[in-house]
Amino acid sequence: MQKVLFLPLLQMASGHHQVADALICSLEKRAPEILCKKIEFLSYVNERIEKMVTRAYMKWIYYAPQAYEQTYKHFACKSSHAGNYQLQWYERLFEKKMEQLLEEEQPDLIVCTHAFPSFLVSRLKEKQKIFTPVINIYTDFFINNIWGRSGIDYHFVPTSLLKEELMGKYNIAGEQIYVTGIPVDECFEKGKKHANSFPPYPILISGGSNGLGDIRLLLQKLKHATDFHFIVLCGKNEKLVQSLTSWGVKHIQPFPFVSSRKEMNRLYEWAAAVITKPGGITVSEALCKNLPIFIHSALPGQEEVNLRYLVSQQLAQQLDPASSYEKQLLNILNNKQERNHWHHRIHTYHKSKEAVAWQKILDLLK
Repeated sequence: MQKVLFLPLLQMASGHHQVADALICSLEKRAPEILCKKIEFLSYVNERIEKMVTRAYMKWIYYAPQAYEQTYKHFACKSSHAGNYQLQWYERLFEKKMEQLLEEEQPDLIVCTHAFPSFLVSRLKEKQKIFTPVINIYTDFFINNIWGRSGIDYHFVPTSLLKEELMGKYNIAGEQIYVTGIPVDECFEKGKKHANSFPPYPILISGGSNGLGDIRLLLQKLKHATDFHFIVLCGKNEKLVQSLTSWGVKHIQPFPFVSSRKEMNRLYEWAAAVITKPGGITVSEALCKNLPIFIHSALPGQEEVNLRYLVSQQLAQQLDPASSYEKQLLNILNNKQERNHWHHRIHTYHKSKEAVAWQKILDLLK
């Protein structure tokens, strides 16, 4: 029996887990003889440390977003680090733990869905301490400098632009890189018919699994926008659910955390558009459903970089807080020509994909 080991970093719900879960589901459906296993690397190292890191991260981006942004840019995006990223003060400990994990698991294929496990595996490959084939699966619309490159056998990238970047900037051979998009659960990949073109427009608002972003402020400006019916995905933010419920506004309907992919797909099928943060997974799901995407806010760090890409490619529109949100939404949804242009851009994005991620994994295992 072949074993595929998926390596996210933390336990908290994130795109790194959603990508791994989607691929595991697709592989198990078609090849039950393959053993798929997912291990959060930091939990493996020390569960107490993992919980501390998760709590610190959530507080950091909530209470000190600018400090987080500067730190992220310094360590993950600074061009001088490219291809030579090292964190020497904890490098030895984590490298040893990764080597220990791989010795215990003996996988036939390693799939990294987070940059830090990829960095460690890359170092072990460089030192010829492991020889297992490795895939990087990128979960944002850019590649930060923590991701391992040397020794990584295959790269599943979201866009053709990133394929060109890996080939031109890092001299990675084109046959090692596949444009797969960001993998999502197969239930989202059937697309959908164009939504109703008359008010009240059904709009899905998402703040991610933790209900982050300025959702309350956004909805304050849409309280009287009766041309829409909003379902608000509040994630695990119970205070946000209670706050919106207390408003008693009929066209604003808060939902708690939705764990079912089928239920999430049903909501996408209902929606005429999505208002969200620029997280790689949520955006990719909405693109699969051919939905217009409006960005209401971005967390510091990777989401801000995603936002720049999405706006530059006209795959999403950033809402301007200085203008009426209602008018910005209606300018698109009431305009058939603009909606058609949007769907054409989404179609062009999907056509650029070269492979289906789960299928390519099966091919590589063969």
